[in-house]
Amino acid sequence: MTVTPNSRQSMQYPARTITRAERAMRCAPFQLQLFTTMIQQSVALKAIAQTAGIDHQYTTQPLSELAVEQELVWLIQVGLLRREVDGQGLTDSFRVTPLGRQLAEQWQRDPAQDRAPTWQDRLYNALSRWLRLSI
Repeated sequence: MTVTPNSRQSMQYPARTITRAERAMRCAPFQLQLFTTMIQQSVALKAIAQTAGIDHQYTTQPLSELAVEQELVWLIQVGLLRREVDGQGLTDSFRVTPLGRQLAEQWQRDPAQDRAPTWQDRLYNALSRWLRLSI
């Protein structure tokens, strides 16, 4: 699969990078609403954790702050997200990267497509996380 950049973005990514990022996005416990919100503004960790995540339609079940942070850090490592920075340094807020924006916008354009991860997606994602491989 190829991500076609829109007029605002001209970033081209290797197919392997896109495949890994898309798989990580499918396997993450987050809803598309989180990624689309992160296009417009940064989202704080506390807005995703526990029942706040359900209230904002970012998750379908409550997740601990630790679980949310671990998932978000993985999405940073695959290039979908970045931590916000303020004058004091890193914050507990996150935004999408250009790659994350491209994938989220693509998913918005085609909401009918089934994005549920397969067992193979889950296996490759787990192996990538555990071994830090770029598969």
